[in-house]
Amino acid sequence: MATALDIGGLSAVWLRDNCPCPLCRDPRTGQKLFGITDLPPDAIAAEVREHGSEVEIVWAPDGHRSVYARSWFDAPAEPDPRSEDAKSLWDAAELGAERFEFPWSSYPGDPAPALTAVQRLGLAVLRDVPCVEEQVLAVAGTFGFVRETNYGRLFDVRVEDRPNNLAFTSVAITPHTDNPYRDPVPTVQLLHCLANEAAGGDSGFVDGFRAAALLRDEQPDAYRVLVRTPVPFEFRDAHTELRAHRPIIGADAAGRIREVRFNNRSMGTLRLPADELAEFYAAYRAFAETLNRPESMLTRRLEPGDCVVFDNTRVLHARTAFDGAGRRHLQGCYADLDGLAGTLGVLDRTAGDAA
Repeated sequence: MATALDIGGLSAVWLRDNCPCPLCRDPRTGQKLFGITDLPPDAIAAEVREHGSEVEIVWAPDGHRSVYARSWFDAPAEPDPRSEDAKSLWDAAELGAERFEFPWSSYPGDPAPALTAVQRLGLAVLRDVPCVEEQVLAVAGTFGFVRETNYGRLFDVRVEDRPNNLAFTSVAITPHTDNPYRDPVPTVQLLHCLANEAAGGDSGFVDGFRAAALLRDEQPDAYRVLVRTPVPFEFRDAHTELRAHRPIIGADAAGRIREVRFNNRSMGTLRLPADELAEFYAAYRAFAETLNRPESMLTRRLEPGDCVVFDNTRVLHARTAFDGAGRRHLQGCYADLDGLAGTLGVLDRTAGDAA
């Protein structure tokens, strides 16, 4: 009878599920041609042979043959690019402009540095982007697809006579993430400055992952409350009714921070027993105070041609009040992090092939 071999303690079912042969994976797409229930439930590695840079396994009971690259066994597990493990957390003092500012003149030919900044730091500023209407859509198109919402493919951030959102007024806007009432939430936001002649209206950015990590370290009970408590976020106007129930801090099964939804303007009425409400509001206040620490806020005045690209599930943005008599006009749109990550992956693969 065949006996199972150790193979360094690796799981037999995992190895068999990852067989790269053309009977198991379509050579054109790389996708699996079988389901887990198609595999023998008692599969064991009957024979293991090393041939230079390859490892051959013959499986029992069906005699299937798998050949793996030896280097495949040694590849490390990749961190989830959306979780804190794949990020560089920052406060304003640590974030020098050279880490997140990039000239538009060099971006089309080499977008990887700016896109990597969005993925790791949560934001990038493209300088001297042409100040023409709808240019922000072209920027989004360099790494993905525009995410259309009730605001349209593109929205204008300027003072309006009949605003349906405080963003379209001249009042101060505190640090927040956009569209927390949407499921799924837009994960990338772009804001392109076309004009900024008003007194005031400076923009601010806060690393929500760093603030959440600080809360976890300093007030772990408050952190746990915000991770486990779904909050009703909502938005409505004459043509729209949107709701989502999500925690303010989203963590994965391993406890890693993966998302922040924070928007005091869009939080609905949370209905819980009185003791749980008291606990939640104490935690909510503690997180808000952490976000509002002066050292957390990166403040800058957007100049015409500046286009900010940021992770809307991580970086909170804010604005000081401004004089409504002065012209201030930004155009914005939404996109998604999976498109940005995919573009980076293709760029990395292409660079590797060229090398």
